[in-house]
Amino acid sequence: MDTKWLEDFVSLAETRSFSRSAQLRHVTQSAFSRRIQALEAWAGTDLIDRSSYPTRLTPAGETLYDQSIEMLQGLQSTRAMLRGHTAAGQDVVEFAVPHTLAFTFFPAWVSRLRGKIDPLKCRLTALNVHDAVQRLVEGRCDLMIAYHHDAQPLQLDAEHYDMLTLGQDVLAPYVKPAADGTPLFALPGLVGQPLPYLAYAPEAYLGHAVDWRLKASATPIHLDRVYETDIAEGLKAMALEGHGMAFLPLSAVLKEVRAKTLVSAGAGLDMALDVRIYRQRPNAKQTPRSQASALWDALQSQAVAKPAGRLLA
Repeated sequence: MDTKWLEDFVSLAETRSFSRSAQLRHVTQSAFSRRIQALEAWAGTDLIDRSSYPTRLTPAGETLYDQSIEMLQGLQSTRAMLRGHTAAGQDVVEFAVPHTLAFTFFPAWVSRLRGKIDPLKCRLTALNVHDAVQRLVEGRCDLMIAYHHDAQPLQLDAEHYDMLTLGQDVLAPYVKPAADGTPLFALPGLVGQPLPYLAYAPEAYLGHAVDWRLKASATPIHLDRVYETDIAEGLKAMALEGHGMAFLPLSAVLKEVRAKTLVSAGAGLDMALDVRIYRQRPNAKQTPRSQASALWDALQSQAVAKPAGRLLA
């Protein structure tokens, strides 16, 4: 049996909605339903009364729900004890961070923390946004940092996860300049002459944000998708070589913009993105790791004293 099935089952018991639980567990509803069915097959009995709405548990389901809570809490406590033995007993803060923020935001942010949280020992796992969220949900990191836009919110239940805003970044279109300093490709493009477009892969978080911004544009934008990747650094490298236009976070291109090796492809499509940090909300049965807890308390105090603003001046 996969412990994810138990986590899915507990979520369903608490939300009483397949669709809501699927959102919270970051899977499609069909995949979520298959996992619940797999758990029922393992149990050898129906756990969900599918004749009622909202969804409710059968008597067997009620029994498994109580046991699942105890088992999952026991596993989380065991994981916390095991993690306490890693790195020769050092209190290392585990971060899950999407690739772009791992390259652009995280190093400078940690530098700003020096002196406030010392010694700060951390381990960063860089991955895509979906996997970063999953890592947080599964308790395999202390803190997760990710972009946020209202049009593309992360489905994390505020009752179970704490959140702080660390600042803002700006996503905007950039291109290599021509010899005279003007954009090599300028928005909005033409019907018969679309701009070569360096795009994020369809599953990338920033790709969804850009798609939303392009659809919301009052002016039709004409683009020819000639390249895609899920990493902003990859798009930046292609843009610097003159292969097309890419939407990039300012934090990723600040040096290039100042050096004028990248210029704006046109105004009006910029979008502000929050940079947020999340953690699982501690409960009475869990002992939070001291370093991670101290860091969160410091960030919370800083947020109260000085509201988050633009990451870059």
